[in-house]
Amino acid sequence: MRIGKLQIEQGIFLAPMEDVTDYPFRMVCKHLGADVVYSEFISSEALIREAAKAFRKMIIHPKEHPIGIQIYGNRIDAMIKAAQIAEEKGPDFIDINFGCPVKKVALKGAGAGLLRDVPLMTDICAAVVKHTNLPVTAKTRLGWDSDSIVILDVARRVRDVGVQALTLHARTRAQGFKGEADWTWIKQVKEAVDIPIIGNGDITQPWDVSRMFSQTGCDAVMIGRGAIHNPWIFRQAKSYRESGILPPDPSLTEKIELLKMHLAYSVEYKGENRGVVEMRKHYAGYLKGLPNIAKIRAELMTYITLDEVLKKLNEIPDMYEAGPHDTGFLNSTG
Repeated sequence: MRIGKLQIEQGIFLAPMEDVTDYPFRMVCKHLGADVVYSEFISSEALIREAAKAFRKMIIHPKEHPIGIQIYGNRIDAMIKAAQIAEEKGPDFIDINFGCPVKKVALKGAGAGLLRDVPLMTDICAAVVKHTNLPVTAKTRLGWDSDSIVILDVARRVRDVGVQALTLHARTRAQGFKGEADWTWIKQVKEAVDIPIIGNGDITQPWDVSRMFSQTGCDAVMIGRGAIHNPWIFRQAKSYRESGILPPDPSLTEKIELLKMHLAYSVEYKGENRGVVEMRKHYAGYLKGLPNIAKIRAELMTYITLDEVLKKLNEIPDMYEAGPHDTGFLNSTG
């Protein structure tokens, strides 16, 4: 597939996720094989008001490329200005969010809310394409609900105004993240338009990537929630596609080392106190499955300095007996 100057063959992308895909998490996923990453979604209104938090979301490290900055909103002028601001930060493309289902976005007519106003969605795409020099892509859903599936019309309209790739989360806005994603629509959209189609929805296991490619013919697969507690899914999925064999789970030592890497990026990006505190939400994923880990995890949640966390993390491997993948039982019988 091609987006502007980017050419990627059957890539595996990290989905833009609010409060998840910040710079530290993106760097971890790039390290583990994500081909393309995205910023958290950013409000166009916040950007034009020069909100510090919105600008912070656009920080890009040279090693993150290729990366897209994702923006959302429902006012054409604001979306144009926001795209131009984002362009100055040096992403490889601008992505427009037409898929966010949360009430505070969708019920205000942005994100998935624009599935109820396809002409305005189209006009926003046309305006952003016209007023930026970067490639423009979009991410959306099937429709507002099961009685208003508009994705084929949407795909043709955004293609006609210059959108260079479309990501489809194969659920409606009404579904949110519940129920099953209907991949048959990804296949239909791929057959209906001649721009790259990126499939998204229910990619939770490494073999799901291969299944989506084979069942839909999509050009790339995007992983969202499946990467939150298992960022190794990118590496695992690529290994499975190449060999048909699922690689072994990462060892406890590897999990701890990656957690320490993630922590270092978090402190670099956010400062020590905030960087340490905001890493707490990731401990459960990295330490999942370890026997009797709840007490250690609870202790980690109390620390506010980097040295405290690193000291405890360095102790964890020694607290477990060597076993398959270093995940044996605690040496202590208590």
